[in-house]
Formats: sequence, C-alpha cells, structure tokens
Amino acid sequence: MRFDELRLSDDILDALDAMHFEECTPIQEQSIDLILDGNDLIACAQTGTGKTAAYLLPLIDLLADTEADSKVKCVVMVPTHELARQIDQQMEGFSYYIPVSSLAIHGGNDGKAFAQQQHALRQGADMVIATPGRLLAHMSMGYVDLSKVQVLILDEADRMLDMGFYDDIMQIVAQTPSTRQTLMFSATMPPKIKQ
Repeated sequence: MRFDELRLSDDILDALDAMHFEECTPIQEQSIDLILDGNDLIACAQTGTGKTAAYLLPLIDLLADTEADSKVKCVVMVPTHELARQIDQQMEGFSYYIPVSSLAIHGGNDGKAFAQQQHALRQGADMVIATPGRLLAHMSMGYVDLSKVQVLILDEADRMLDMGFYDDIMQIVAQTPSTRQTLMFSATMPPKIKQ
C-alpha cells in the first residue's frame, strides 16, 4: 500500500515525498488509520520495520488540528536517550511542512542541557519524547503539566520493562487523563506487556 492511499494530510504526504517514502511497511499500513480513528493500540513488529513512522505520521496529523497552547499534548516514552534523539530527528523530517513542535527529554547530557529542557517544558511542546527517569526528574520539580495529554505512546515497551522502568512509567501514566489514547509498540510481546 502507498502512503497516499491512507488518510494522511497533504502536508505529511509532501514531507514523505521529499524523503522519498512511497510504500508503507505492514506495521504502518495496519496502524495509521487505526490511530487516526482514535483507537488504543498494542502493536508488535520486529526492529527496523517502521514502527516509529507508524505512530508519528498519524500523530502529526492529529496534533496539527489542535489549538496552539503551552500544554503537552503527546508523550512518547522510550528506554534510551539515543532513541529519544532518533525519534526527535524523525519527527523534524515528518513534520517539516506542519507547525507541530517536539522536544526530546533525556539524560546523557550536562546541566546546561537539563536547563534547556526545563525552559522548553515550561514553554510547552506538542510532543515530548522522553526517557521515564528524566521526565520524572522534571515532573518532580513541579512545572510539567500532563493534564492535557491526548496520546501516550510507549515505544520499545519490552525494553523499558526489561530495564526496570515499570514503576516510573506508571507514575507518569497516572498524571495523564484517563481519556487519552494509548499506543504501545514493541518488538516482542512478553506476558508483562500483555498485562
């Protein structure tokens, strides 16, 4: 299936065309319209199959239609700072023609970077891509408002559980509205993920 056969906006299709993306992978074909329809989703696919684009593309579309304000509307939780940076870079490419902001919140950097993250969180971003520990560190300081989160994504959920992030994830989830859309993407589906 081609991306232009999905219900993505022309602006996203223009960005995909500029990046020479034409054909969907199976995970993208099966996920994008379900996400656009507001469904919760648990998706399992091997690494390298395009899981990130499967959720970023419809989320950019959804976020483009929301009112601009200083509230976080989407949280993507990931296990490592490398993955947070990688997703943020993909977000920049996919949203090139659309005024949707994203912010990578992760450790592995210095105090200056923490202060920049702090400032950006106070200003607001449509999408926050974060490691659980670093997001909790910012939340503990009282300036992170997740009360308007519309979509919560757990990317590489299996790895996050393997790394012991379950309690941290649940603390963050508790600060988001129960009416949010929840998406979970994983390479494997162990029993704890199913639960």
